[in-house]
Amino acid sequence: METQTKQRATRKKGDKQGGRALKSSSHGNAVSVPQIQLLGIESVFPDPGQPRKTFDAQSLDHLAQSIAEHGVLQPITVRKSDDSYIIVMGERRFRASKLAGLTTIPAMVRDYVDTEVLEVQIIENLQRKDVEPTEEAEAIQFLLDRYEPGEIAKRLGRSENYVRQRIKLAGLIEGFKVFVRTGEMTISLGAAVALFDPGEQQMMLDSLEGDFQGHRIKRMIESRTYDLTQACFDVTDKTLVTKAGACTVCPFNAANQGNLFGDGKMVCTRTSCFENKKTKTFMQLLKRVKKEGLKLVPNISQYWVEEERNQWVMAQMEKVGLEVHLTNELDILKQPIEPTLESIKEEHRHYEYTEKELAEFLDESMESFTEEKEAWDNALDHGFEKGILLETDTYLTQPVFVKVREETNDGSSSAKPLEKRKMSECTPEEQIIKINAREMRKKQIENNNQFKEVVDMIRETDYIDRKKALTTDEMVAISISLFENNIGFYSQREHFKDFFGDDSRLSHEELVARFKENFKKETFHRLLRFLLTRQVHLGESNHTNDLTNRSFYVAIQSFYKDKISGIEETYVESRQKREARIKERVTVLEQQVKTIED
Repeated sequence: METQTKQRATRKKGDKQGGRALKSSSHGNAVSVPQIQLLGIESVFPDPGQPRKTFDAQSLDHLAQSIAEHGVLQPITVRKSDDSYIIVMGERRFRASKLAGLTTIPAMVRDYVDTEVLEVQIIENLQRKDVEPTEEAEAIQFLLDRYEPGEIAKRLGRSENYVRQRIKLAGLIEGFKVFVRTGEMTISLGAAVALFDPGEQQMMLDSLEGDFQGHRIKRMIESRTYDLTQACFDVTDKTLVTKAGACTVCPFNAANQGNLFGDGKMVCTRTSCFENKKTKTFMQLLKRVKKEGLKLVPNISQYWVEEERNQWVMAQMEKVGLEVHLTNELDILKQPIEPTLESIKEEHRHYEYTEKELAEFLDESMESFTEEKEAWDNALDHGFEKGILLETDTYLTQPVFVKVREETNDGSSSAKPLEKRKMSECTPEEQIIKINAREMRKKQIENNNQFKEVVDMIRETDYIDRKKALTTDEMVAISISLFENNIGFYSQREHFKDFFGDDSRLSHEELVARFKENFKKETFHRLLRFLLTRQVHLGESNHTNDLTNRSFYVAIQSFYKDKISGIEETYVESRQKREARIKERVTVLEQQVKTIED
């Protein structure tokens, strides 16, 4: 923040001292109006401080050929330096002239102070179409010491968001800039990486081990960024962590660096600060529930007790004297939300229900809501107490009513759920059940981790760029995925009734194996054609104003051309009649206008 303040002060000063330079690039402002001179090309030298570092060899050759045939059509601009001349603008023309073998070059000699020279060169280079992005970023960063981003954007004829993105790109460490220069990394991805401080960028770069991996970089960004709209603390609070201040004005909030994650989206890129604010918010919550006598309920079930973050949360609660209960030990009432037709449609968006069926779902949901609302309103009368449900990963909270489940009158261990009892409290039969249940859960977790690791590995390979046609296994996987995830229940029954056959006694492995054994490409094509008919956009979208709809319209012409032509003729006839009536009406109105004017 201190650096930004100094920059603004420098800019204000630069508006007075350096304004001439920006204008001189556009209007030729100088001490006097110079005449064009022919200078010996050996007396002209490039400026060693010239911001432009890259020149395309092929483009220079083409320019040299043009100059050899037609001469230098636009003089270069130079400044006097002892017995020679230093190029201010036109180094590319100078280089091409030397390649063409010219001994002289037309030039305008102007007087500049040193600061004006660099600024003029920067502006000229930025107005090129082929400027290299990282050079452009560094040049704009230089101008930022004198001008606000909006003023720079106006001078360059660019949007302010474009300028802000390049300003951010200037903060990219050299290792990532190489990827931008080679074209491997997009400018938007580079700007997203540049949101992190140099130390964090270096750790990201080191993990790539010299190879550019776009998918991996995106995942690293996702794991190091936080949506501030979902933060558990007030992002406008400047006192939560005094040194950091409010998130709304923080330079590590992407919304203050241009629309790098979307229009005005608030994304935090400083992991340590975000976690610090989360932790402080949690500690404040512990004090509040202790003071107000509330029941704090961490959302932890028996299966996730051993997770490190859950262990830490429970330890902090016990440290301040709060009793810890797992969610399976409690009856919990959450504040019910009244359903609407829109929420019902969203809930069933993957299924093709009629409006009547959705209305029936709404009626059923309203009945449940009424019962839940009555239980919520009378919770205190039925032994519940006020509490707060805490999500242990985000520290987001919501108000609840809670009640510890009662044991039997004799207090025997049988009143406790089996999963809550220690092994010593269980019979041999119950111990077998507990051992098998634990092992089953461990296998499930292992399978989840194994599958995630495989998927992550595949996403980092060149799998999607393979040139070979789809294998049978791939078509089987796509077919099952489309059937399971994209085709509603009623459509499955109507169009794909025997998709799996009798699968009631088959495991998933057996089901996939049998489906592969009986697989036909016709099934794959049928699924795709079904989905093609469901992916079109209706309403205000049609085959003339929507790309998806147009491609569909063209695709089905070869199958139903006559029927489509019949529909088109009906609409053309109706349109022509309507247009004829409109033409007659307009003619009458035009005559009335003419009569009034006469």
